[in-house]
Amino acid sequence: QVQLVESGGDLVQAGGSLRLSCAASGNIFSINFMGWYRQAPGKQRELVATITSGGITSYADSVKGRFTISRDNAKNTVYLQMNSLKPEDAAVYYCNAEIYTSTRNAGNYWGKGTLVTVSS
Repeated sequence: QVQLVESGGDLVQAGGSLRLSCAASGNIFSINFMGWYRQAPGKQRELVATITSGGITSYADSVKGRFTISRDNAKNTVYLQMNSLKPEDAAVYYCNAEIYTSTRNAGNYWGKGTLVTVSS
């Protein structure tokens, strides 16, 4: 059994910063990519940022220069540093990862989400 648990969501004023964390636990052999998605009310879930096991990152255009994704492979944890937050960044942020279990089965896993609210 593999679990992803996000934390760090909060209410913040526009222009402020937050740091989200997502820890993977369970029957893990290795983790390939990890990423963050978000979903605002009435909108589709969208990709925010991803990071490979080797540290290669990619970002949605809307967050480039403001958000930074990083990971600690020893802790099976991915982070999202969010700076210069805008009201349009408000959403539920979900962690996603491709994980190989000890039986070498690969699966795509999601966390339950953490809420980010940005006041104008």
